[in-house]
Amino acid sequence: MEYADDRLGTASRARSITYLRDHDVDVVVIGGGVVGSGAALDAAARGLSVALVEQSDLAAGTSSRSSRLAHGGLRYLEQREFSLVHEALTERGLLLDRLAPHLVRPIPFLFPVGRKWERPYVASGVRLYDALSRIGSYGGTMPRPKSLNVEEAKALAPDLDAGEIAGAVRFHDAQIDDARHTVAVARTAASYGAHILTRARVEELLREGERVTGVRVEDETTGEHFDIRASVVIAAAGIWTDEVLRMVDAEASERVQQSKGVHLFVRGQAIRSTTAIIARTPASVLFLLPWGGDWIVGTTDTARKPSESLADPTATEDEIFYLLGQANRWLARPLRREEVIGTYAGYRPLVAEESAETTTQVSREHMIFHPVPGLVAVAGGKYTTYRVMAADAVDAAVTDLDDDAIPASSTADIPLVGAVGFTDLWADRASLAERGDLPVKTVERLLRRHGSRVSEVFDALEADPALREPLPPQGRHLAAEAVVAVSHQGALDLEDVLARRLRITPESPDHGRAAAAAVAPVIAPILGWDEGRVAEEIAAYADRHPLARA
Repeated sequence: MEYADDRLGTASRARSITYLRDHDVDVVVIGGGVVGSGAALDAAARGLSVALVEQSDLAAGTSSRSSRLAHGGLRYLEQREFSLVHEALTERGLLLDRLAPHLVRPIPFLFPVGRKWERPYVASGVRLYDALSRIGSYGGTMPRPKSLNVEEAKALAPDLDAGEIAGAVRFHDAQIDDARHTVAVARTAASYGAHILTRARVEELLREGERVTGVRVEDETTGEHFDIRASVVIAAAGIWTDEVLRMVDAEASERVQQSKGVHLFVRGQAIRSTTAIIARTPASVLFLLPWGGDWIVGTTDTARKPSESLADPTATEDEIFYLLGQANRWLARPLRREEVIGTYAGYRPLVAEESAETTTQVSREHMIFHPVPGLVAVAGGKYTTYRVMAADAVDAAVTDLDDDAIPASSTADIPLVGAVGFTDLWADRASLAERGDLPVKTVERLLRRHGSRVSEVFDALEADPALREPLPPQGRHLAAEAVVAVSHQGALDLEDVLARRLRITPESPDHGRAAAAAVAPVIAPILGWDEGRVAEEIAAYADRHPLARA
């Protein structure tokens, strides 16, 4: 096939709106999270014409608020969900080996235990987890698990409290940059011809009799309204799934249950360890994860309260201190509240189960709903299995299309944007740094974020050497990356750039306010902002992220 341009920006967005006003498509996907983006890619790769509409930004919801792990879910083994764990581990292997090696990488873990009898029990579970990753799947290159005594565990993680542990089990899993991965999926979908429209809110579903025939959307950048007609609509709306389903049945029962997950960022020097740590909590699991020089501490697993914002969940002080308390059970040097430099929170869209007393008991399996002709919905699952969820949703849509000539899913064999050529560039990173006159560590960070599309960053640097300036507060990103976020990655404002493309917002003590002041003038020419608009955007960003917020 002849591949389309995969750049997402204001120009491609305008072209898509012009096209979709006058042309029907086979499939409209509602939702720009990882499952919606995956469904757009899956459908487009089968040769279907596709439009994806998202009310906010790519990965604005759950898909930018995960624990940033591509994993099988070790704790689900105790719930005997062996097929789910195996499926997720297979997908983990595909991500590592083929689909997104630039955004997914192995990470060592320690699982400390508090009593001697627990170590063989945990070790047997981890060995089963490892075995499931090797049975007819990818990812078999992970090192084998190993049971460690207290001294061996302390050698790897000096801040583990020797008085609280009776040893540990070492194993490997994988870490993923969730928001950047979602953007890569959407760009890959665009390369197959999918129209990707963010800031396009679905107002209603179009109907002809019982059948859904498309969507009416509002372009939130202009306030204009227009229809997109389609043979099938796929709702991959995550925590907003019930809202979509009620567009066809106002009395529809709840299909999705929101489970809140909170994470903290703590300063890098707060925890001395060469490995990530996973441990039990009374309700879920605790993760201590190295991330960009700092640590992520998570997570909670509690039902959403009716008073909590669905669009913008935040961490409460009680949740912050709960996570600090769970971490400090295992640490010789307790974490202090002042070492928390940022937080983020999100909701998992779980399939509602009346029999489950807590969200931790709700299965992470996904389900496909087909409430009326022309509408397919997908809900549940977990980030790692997004590709399977997307394929199942498109399979259901194909059944609705009643066309036997449409091929099966091929996304297991489609590397994402930035994957092809990454391994060679990584091996040659020292030479790449020399040619670009950049520190090797900077080039490594760029490669881990952009993969082989690091060329887009270098093109921006060549066009304007001033874009070499590191962004505050920590200087881990270049101004050129903000330009690429807007010119190639679909960002439309400061929030898109700083919260999801660069991840500065949740990872900075000032919530990215200094970065916003530096970035706005840089991206203004691309977005058509004048000086007045730049000032307005900086002020609006500051209003959304007050300094008093944790």
